[in-house]
Amino acid sequence: MSDLILFWHRRDLRISDNTGLATARKQSPKVVGVFCLDPNILERDDIAPARVTYMIGSLQSLQKRYAQAGSQLLILHAEPTQAIPKLAIALKAKAVFWNWDVEPYSQERDRTIIEALKEKGIQFLEKNWDQILHSPDDIRTGSQQPYTVYTPFWKNWSSKPKAKPVETLENAEGLTKAEKEIAEASGVIELPSAKDLGFHWDGELVITPGEAAAQERLEEFCASAVNEYQEQRNFPAVEGTSKLSAALKFGVIGIRTVWQATLEALENSRSDETATNIRTWQQELAWREFYQHAMYNFPQLAEGAFRDPFKNFPWENNEEYFQAWCEGRTGYPIVDAAMRQLNELGWMHNRCRMIVASFLTKDLLINFQWGEKYFMQKLIDGDLSANNGGWQWSASSGMDPKPLRIFNPASQSQKFDFEGEYIRQWVPELRSMDAEYLVTGKISPLERHAVGYPDPIVDHNKQQRLFKERYQQQKSQT
Repeated sequence: MSDLILFWHRRDLRISDNTGLATARKQSPKVVGVFCLDPNILERDDIAPARVTYMIGSLQSLQKRYAQAGSQLLILHAEPTQAIPKLAIALKAKAVFWNWDVEPYSQERDRTIIEALKEKGIQFLEKNWDQILHSPDDIRTGSQQPYTVYTPFWKNWSSKPKAKPVETLENAEGLTKAEKEIAEASGVIELPSAKDLGFHWDGELVITPGEAAAQERLEEFCASAVNEYQEQRNFPAVEGTSKLSAALKFGVIGIRTVWQATLEALENSRSDETATNIRTWQQELAWREFYQHAMYNFPQLAEGAFRDPFKNFPWENNEEYFQAWCEGRTGYPIVDAAMRQLNELGWMHNRCRMIVASFLTKDLLINFQWGEKYFMQKLIDGDLSANNGGWQWSASSGMDPKPLRIFNPASQSQKFDFEGEYIRQWVPELRSMDAEYLVTGKISPLERHAVGYPDPIVDHNKQQRLFKERYQQQKSQT
């Protein structure tokens, strides 16, 4: 058995601030990265071309980073439960390390691999967390139960000291020529393109792949937009958010690095107002972690509604309405603008995610899982925990102390796109309309038809009443 440690990357596509990788390097200089293109994930029907394109770009960047550190990143494309142990055995690796994940599939897969490694006497890291600041087992209520409400979670989570970023991999050793030949015989391949894998995305990506681009985006955001974040993050026409969601989903940047940047921004803040803005962003980072802890503690969230009244909710699930929603032709300008942004960019502003999710579930009475899946088919940052958490919050089926929140598309537009800039950008046929009509949606049928824009497919007030009636009926039966 050699001194080789294979480090298996999954959602941590970086060599800086990577807890498992740093642990591996402390134990041996001979650390070689591995990434396995997993058919169980890539062959699902909810994988976004933009997401795969970003992932492949980040893997290209990671290969260069490994080369700079003196080692390699190996690529496999096979069933990981077989391919990872097979490679480790062939290379006589003393250990395979990786960072743990919250998702049900990942945990099941990892346990299978642990058993295979144990059988061969190959070491592994037990439950090493990297993508979150605190282990789900560490954030509990007074009675040692997981949290199901965000505010008390935040109070507990924010009171705990956070780890600092860990050291970057350097002065590592890679495989010898003979070992490279063994690796190739054991399934190691050249990194394919997203198109080779069947995913075509020719549009721009909202964030450039790779560690350097993510770090640059973080620094830019912390130098400017974070100082007005609390207010500006709600306006979809404004560049008021970090757009780091894809980098965090794939771990192209470390969460400790991001948290450290918020602390430095707080230290440099010159006013209480600026400090409040930065703390608001910290709370959003904690929401991300709340949903990850929820998925770990309640894996049944991945399968459907959390709250009883929604487990057999009488959704209408009208296919035509769903298609109109997907294509951005509901006749509600803010909803259509948001859906068209999603379809064109593979990304949607968070305020708009809430608006369109409320509209699908509370206005169209369509099961939130239809929308949840469509988002995963499109989003560059599509992440099971965050996407499921957001959809269940909007549908009132999840962990939410205010279950009957219904967004009115017109009042949302009037508050957050009051000049109609966002709507004009994404629904160009309405560009010449006055802002007043754009944001209220009070556009006459004649004007709509003149520019080829559809009539509203439903009446918001009627649908709101219908949803409430059905909800009360369900509640009385549970």
